[in-house]
Amino acid sequence: MNKVMTLTAVIEREGEGYVATCPEIDVVSQGDTVEQARLNLVEAVEGFLEAASPSEIRRRLKKETYVMPIMPTVLPRTPRARPTLMGVGGA
Repeated sequence: MNKVMTLTAVIEREGEGYVATCPEIDVVSQGDTVEQARLNLVEAVEGFLEAASPSEIRRRLKKETYVMPIMPTVLPRTPRARPTLMGVGGA
């Protein structure tokens, strides 16, 4: 039975194009657009998996990869309206 693995594409703007990285197996590609970088990464990953020996794939394949913010998201505080008492001590 074949194992199914989910691989991640991390795509970043670099200069005039985009760099795409698959962190689970350390494969990198690039493209002029986000979609082109992703498609080129898919091709690069397929090429790696076809050409690499099983031991090389095992060596590079990370067991667990987490993608998350490094700091918690803090939303800016918005000033609250002060409650007013209508009709008390008014003019």
